[in-house]
Amino acid sequence: MKILGIDIGTTTITALILDTSKKEILKAATVNNDSFIDGRAFEKIQSVEKIIARVKEAVKSVCCEYTPDAIGITGQMHGILYLDKDNKPCSHLMIWQDERGNQSYKDGETYAEFLTRETGIKAASGFGLTTHFYNIINNEVPENAVMLCTIHDYIASLITSTKPVTHSSDGASLGFFNLKENCFDENALKIAGINKEFLPEVIKTTATIGKSSCDFIVDGIPVAVAIGDNQASFIGSVCDPERSILVIVGTGSQVSFVTKDVKPLQTGEIRPLTDDKYIFVGASLCGGRAYAILKYFFSLCADMLGGSKDNLYKKMDELSENIFSDRNELFVNCEFCGTRENPTARGSITNIGTENFTPENLICGVLKGVSKELKDMYKSANELIDFTPEKLVCSGNGLRKSEIWRKVFENDFKLESELPKHSEEACVGACVFASSATGEFSDIETAQRNLLR
Repeated sequence: MKILGIDIGTTTITALILDTSKKEILKAATVNNDSFIDGRAFEKIQSVEKIIARVKEAVKSVCCEYTPDAIGITGQMHGILYLDKDNKPCSHLMIWQDERGNQSYKDGETYAEFLTRETGIKAASGFGLTTHFYNIINNEVPENAVMLCTIHDYIASLITSTKPVTHSSDGASLGFFNLKENCFDENALKIAGINKEFLPEVIKTTATIGKSSCDFIVDGIPVAVAIGDNQASFIGSVCDPERSILVIVGTGSQVSFVTKDVKPLQTGEIRPLTDDKYIFVGASLCGGRAYAILKYFFSLCADMLGGSKDNLYKKMDELSENIFSDRNELFVNCEFCGTRENPTARGSITNIGTENFTPENLICGVLKGVSKELKDMYKSANELIDFTPEKLVCSGNGLRKSEIWRKVFENDFKLESELPKHSEEACVGACVFASSATGEFSDIETAQRNLLR
């Protein structure tokens, strides 16, 4: 079976063909998601039309050689766009980085803080229904809008010529979601003044939503319901979900593990995964971004001193490895961009002495700071784990490219690390999901064991 996977990321869009009999990626294409649009200072918006064009470009690149038997789709979570009665976009995509929810609302509270207090459910800035609430209050919902959905929900509907639906993995990412019932919380929606009819139908199972019927894919191919990229990354990275902890370092960073518990948490979230299973997710806004900020700092130093800026990441890794075991270390808090709970939080550097305020200690401090933040989130949710972790799966470009960073994580988590079999983990995860949704494998876990070893 050949499965087409599509991943609509924030900065790139990927399409690939996964051959389930060979367990190999036959062809992959990644294009830049150059769809950002200038807006107000707090807005982060993208052109839906440009995203569609880039999806078509990537898909045509891999389907020119192979005709898929099934299609799996994933993409950036939390963000929303509005559709009219004909299922046509009537707004830009407001992505997960959008800051409407952090704008001042009334009585000293932000929109997100107000919603959290009034509903008793966490409503962070960037969550789709927090963004929607801001738009309602400020009369910014398009007059002809009849519903909202995620970008990958929309692409799935475009491919199948059907009304958008959302998987519970994405429904939860929008906010005001009842995990136990796998549906939107009607009381919270009522308090926020959000019409339930404006939201897409929630699909709770591993299922298909129709067959392809569009101008850039052969007609009649089964299409799985789109899933959130966080869950897709987990599915596409971990071959033994009940023995593994997953850490991802991309722009941000995350730690995840499977759980059947949905109790509320002070730190991190519980998100739907498949059918009756969930994943704990502890997420930081700075992962690889923290290392990139440090690289930029060294680049400025090189400009000032007239030094070379070539291969800075490689040089940074080499320097940090030289002093990896140094106990007189700098402690770096990497909350440079705040946290979802506290967007005004900032990072810090402590334990500075006369001998350790050096480039290599600063580099090592950032690597360890990112790892420590995830380890602390993991420890706070230990009670949710009903298995004994045996390995640490390290996903994302930050960990794939940096052996020293993987070593840092191994030391913190006291587990041996391994890399996923395939890169483009989210796109592969969408394929694995589709292989189960179309019946090739009985469930997601069986598909993971068969395709990812």
